[in-house]
Amino acid sequence: MMTPIALTIAGSDSSGGAGIQADLKTFAALGVYGASVITALTAQNTTGVSGIHQVPAGFVTAQIDAVFSDLAVNAVKIGMVAQPAVIDAIVAGLKRWSPKHVVLDPVMVATSGDRLLAADAVEALRTKLVPRACLITPNLPEAAALLDEPVASSEAAVEDQGRRLLALGCRAVLIKGGHGQGSESTDYLIDANATIALTAPRVATKNTHGTGCSLSSAIAAELAKGEDLATAVRNAKTWISAAIAAADRFSVGHGHGPIHHFHQFY
Repeated sequence: MMTPIALTIAGSDSSGGAGIQADLKTFAALGVYGASVITALTAQNTTGVSGIHQVPAGFVTAQIDAVFSDLAVNAVKIGMVAQPAVIDAIVAGLKRWSPKHVVLDPVMVATSGDRLLAADAVEALRTKLVPRACLITPNLPEAAALLDEPVASSEAAVEDQGRRLLALGCRAVLIKGGHGQGSESTDYLIDANATIALTAPRVATKNTHGTGCSLSSAIAAELAKGEDLATAVRNAKTWISAAIAAADRFSVGHGHGPIHHFHQFY
């Protein structure tokens, strides 16, 4: 019996709610062994980011090779990558080790609205990393930023942006509707063959720190366990909805608190 293993390549969140920490909690909650490659250290908490310390590209490479040379990685989730040199290092690592599943969460804008990527890094993300992904998981503002366009405000516009993101070379796109309005939150899974609308009740909570990181890592975890993409996305969305619904059981921090990764165990 092979142990399903997922790897997260992302930034660290010192407050434990997002980034690498959220990804490892997600993998564990879903029964997958998690490994990590850290691309940046952040000084942050539930109220915002106060500092970012970049990890040199050569050391990102060393982490990637250490993990893949020993662990049978079934799926990779990629989160915050703020430097073009680190993007190049990750692309080279993916070429060297050819993991079966790569889920890219194009983290460009923090929950607080802070831009996390410089313009040259956005271009590298768009042209080098997106084509290597089996799935990218932008929210509405990130999808717009990748295409250098206004945020989509209708279902037709979302689907149109999804089709044009596919043209960048990824195999599927999940555009997340959490930034929208209304009583339901709808995500759109778009590939060459179809568009699937995935709807969940919108949860009234301010404790949503790390939601995007956790959803993309939940999808990677499900892929690592052998699920097909549509099933992996559905399972991940069900799990994240429950984690958000349980978030108010926690009292953590003074800003946007974390979701409850281990809601089914506590």
